[in-house]
Amino acid sequence: MNKKELAEIKNNFTDTSGFFTLNRVITAYIDPQKNVRCKTNRIYSLIPEEEGSVLMESLRKIFKGNLGKNLLEYPFPNAEYKENGAQKILYEAMYSKLTDESTTDKLIVRIMNNLAYEMAYTLIIGHCSYSIISKDRNDEMFDNAADEYNFIVAAICPANTSDDGLIFDSETNTIVKKSNTDPIISREPTDGFFFPIFNERAPDVNSVMYFTKSPKKPNISCIDNVLGCKFFMSAHVEKATFQTILNDVVGDELNYTVITQVNEKLRELVENSKNETDLPVLDVNKMYTILFDSGVSNEKLEALPDIYKNKVGNGAFTATNLVENKTTLSTSEITVNINKDATDKVRTTVVDGRRCLIIDLDDSTIWINGMTTYIMGNSM
Repeated sequence: MNKKELAEIKNNFTDTSGFFTLNRVITAYIDPQKNVRCKTNRIYSLIPEEEGSVLMESLRKIFKGNLGKNLLEYPFPNAEYKENGAQKILYEAMYSKLTDESTTDKLIVRIMNNLAYEMAYTLIIGHCSYSIISKDRNDEMFDNAADEYNFIVAAICPANTSDDGLIFDSETNTIVKKSNTDPIISREPTDGFFFPIFNERAPDVNSVMYFTKSPKKPNISCIDNVLGCKFFMSAHVEKATFQTILNDVVGDELNYTVITQVNEKLRELVENSKNETDLPVLDVNKMYTILFDSGVSNEKLEALPDIYKNKVGNGAFTATNLVENKTTLSTSEITVNINKDATDKVRTTVVDGRRCLIIDLDDSTIWINGMTTYIMGNSM
């Protein structure tokens, strides 16, 4: 599933779209002991408007964020289409349009029993239909609708009791302490998924899209145990792994110039792909080229294939997850943040035997603790 396909579904996931319908919604409140405390299965159009808008809002947020970070596409292993496999359970629930109680209960039980979650939560599952609009070579829509894309989307929304602190009690005209004992269900899902994905403008039942609110800490149990897929690196781990490979390969040649040049080459890769529908990736061959162009010696680059394969195998990095928007240079006493367009104004060098950081200034005005001051001197 590419960026354009994701944007198309997200933009149409609304009551105001003439091409999209949220048909039916299941809600289930699950306590920390993995008990379903209540469950509803309703036609969306019959749900009171205020409640329906909240359900729509929470489900729509599953499409929020960026591919490769918040949204991770996973192919199903072949075993997951067997009886009681995740793919089969999802397919049966989707095919029944959430109307068959036995198939929907299977899905709820699978999520409840396999999701590692420390608190109570509400599970919201919606069945949706999207009329796939035909497009010409210029990406312009035809007037007539073509096939229909049916899918289910699930949102996991935590429920918390909260301490409301001090309140004004109008009956007694006093300020008193109040604690809320009713669980409040968040509108912000922490995890979720939709199935099937929308691939090449058609449903693709061989993959599922997982959503995480926190790209640095995805709920691996949702991926491995609920969806039956094999977890691969999060955006945070991708960057850390890439940096480890960089350290292991470049070694003592790793300096300010190499690091900033590598980041600049990655930025160019992302920028050159911004109009492409697929995410830009960095495989071992592209990494070799970037390191070579950044000044790393052939001797060091000989070790890259083996080190890369040991860390990543035959996989590739999502390039957007590797780019640094600013360069941070720090010692135990000083930290300097450098804008992405100003890395060429900073140099490391040795002056009179002392290691120095030199910053070129375009004018004499600088700000120290928010106060304006000037660096005066004679031009050389």
